[in-house]
Amino acid sequence: MNKALTMRRSDREVVDKDEIADFIGTQQIIRVGFADGGEVYIVPVNYGFDISDGNFVFYFHGAKAGRKYELAKKSPDVGFEIDGGYQLMPSETACGYSAHFKSVIGSGRLDLIEDNNEKIHALGRIMAQVSGRADWEFSGQMLSETAVFRLEVRSLTCKAK
Repeated sequence: MNKALTMRRSDREVVDKDEIADFIGTQQIIRVGFADGGEVYIVPVNYGFDISDGNFVFYFHGAKAGRKYELAKKSPDVGFEIDGGYQLMPSETACGYSAHFKSVIGSGRLDLIEDNNEKIHALGRIMAQVSGRADWEFSGQMLSETAVFRLEVRSLTCKAK
């Protein structure tokens, strides 16, 4: 599995790869954070994923123009975050409030996918994630006009409460 970061609250750490994959498979949005000249630019996108040799690989798509596209080419080292299952746990005191949740945080490197067969695979994974269907067709024009990104995960942690 991808390199894990050290987590302060190890009692809340999820290390089982299957449990992490199951959680990632139920969510719809990954937030990708780019370094941009001293600023941080975070963009939420739909995604799909694979596990290859025990390592997570995320896919997302967008236009072949704009800040996300330019940063992916200029600053491909990124951070990412996925969260879900949020449930507020009220209390009689302000500091007693808490929440149940699960989150995945990590870092990795982006590449633009150029090969049409790999684009079709990646777009199929994205569509399976968002629609539950994997039998989509993609036209040649759509493939040529769409930027498809592969995020190879370098490090990842999962936390649950």
